[in-house]
Amino acid sequence: MTRPLRVAVVGAGPAGVYAADILTKSETAVDIDLFDRMPAPYGLVRYGVAPDHPRIKGIVNALHRVMDKPEIRFLGHVDYGVDLKLEDLRQHYDAVVFSTGATKDRAMDVPGVDLERSHGAADFVHWYDGHPEAPRDWPLESEQVAVIGAGNVALDVARILAKQADDLLSTEIPDNVHQGLKSSTVTDVHLFARRGPAQSKFTPLELRELDHQPGVELIVHPEGFELDEGSEEAIRGSNQVKTIVKTLQDWALRDPKHDTPRRLHFHFLRKPVQIHGEDGVDGLTTEVMELTGDGDVRGTGEFETVPVQSVYRAVGYLSSPLPDIPFDHGTGTVPHEGGRVLDLDGEHMTGVYTTGWIKRGPVGLIGHTKGDALETITNLLADVDADRPAQAPDRESVLQLLDERGVEYTTWDGWNRLDAHERALGETQGRERVKVVPREDMVRISRES
Repeated sequence: MTRPLRVAVVGAGPAGVYAADILTKSETAVDIDLFDRMPAPYGLVRYGVAPDHPRIKGIVNALHRVMDKPEIRFLGHVDYGVDLKLEDLRQHYDAVVFSTGATKDRAMDVPGVDLERSHGAADFVHWYDGHPEAPRDWPLESEQVAVIGAGNVALDVARILAKQADDLLSTEIPDNVHQGLKSSTVTDVHLFARRGPAQSKFTPLELRELDHQPGVELIVHPEGFELDEGSEEAIRGSNQVKTIVKTLQDWALRDPKHDTPRRLHFHFLRKPVQIHGEDGVDGLTTEVMELTGDGDVRGTGEFETVPVQSVYRAVGYLSSPLPDIPFDHGTGTVPHEGGRVLDLDGEHMTGVYTTGWIKRGPVGLIGHTKGDALETITNLLADVDADRPAQAPDRESVLQLLDERGVEYTTWDGWNRLDAHERALGETQGRERVKVVPREDMVRISRES
């Protein structure tokens, strides 16, 4: 062919950037447009990772190097399904890769889940990460707070709730979030896990970070801190599980002092069964669980109620359906075979692919999406032949379409302007960065000439 393979990647988070990177390293000449609904790139890294995780956010440097490649063009503030539809992408590109991730909260079916001050973790994460679509204010008037979950998102939520606001000033925390956390009345954060410590999904680094928070005492409650044969087998088979259990055991041996401004409690083998309240949350009832010998659990019929005034549900993320693309509402994923999107008859939708959490579900760390992207792009390249289908493959044609539709898209140069602006805001306060939150401000700064 005399022209490069034209590929649209919808979703400019790590999954989409990794897919674009693999494409540029192939023997096939490529020309890639990386679209995102947000005016800024990086997806989960910008809007899903807690601001006090600088080591994880360091991945931005690697993503930046990829997006700096001449074969890749960033087009932000473009909403797939609204500004551009599948038929438009097929007109301008030979192949389309969907990597839109998972940003919604998975439902939790317990009575009282819809009460005032019962929050989904994703909504809270979006607030403290300065997502443009999150509310500017967050209710933090509760003293006793419950966090439900046993993964890293639950740890992040519990840590941010317990942390002193000024300890976050070295991060890129938005000003409105700092002020909100500074006014928080939280004294005790209770984390509830349905299974035992050996079955928790924390990672050692994120868990041990909790022990370095000034003014926060860690309390592991002995009730429910149990290990069965299945737990011992998990410990023997995984250094990560061994480290997690050893860390929690060490904390459990400490004599609680209750002499700090805030406390973070761990409760294992406690399954939430009801959130209580009338005008808002005023309690959480859990069923006491027991291990069954194989690492699983069963209910005991014994119940406990804790007087909390807020509940945060960190029970998993869920992807959103995409227009014109099949979607499995049970798994929250796009049906596929090796990244090839399947239609309702189970046949490959020619030229349509998927990668990341919308492909495999919201599991694993950011780096795990690399293998995911490799599978998808390998199959995409295997499907390419000399007869490339795009009818308007010229790079400028899609920009003309966006201009005709009045879409105020942002670019890679625009992101560099916004990035410099945020860093300048931080410099005036002795900080690395202050994140711009309002979408209209992000677009205006990005599009300034």
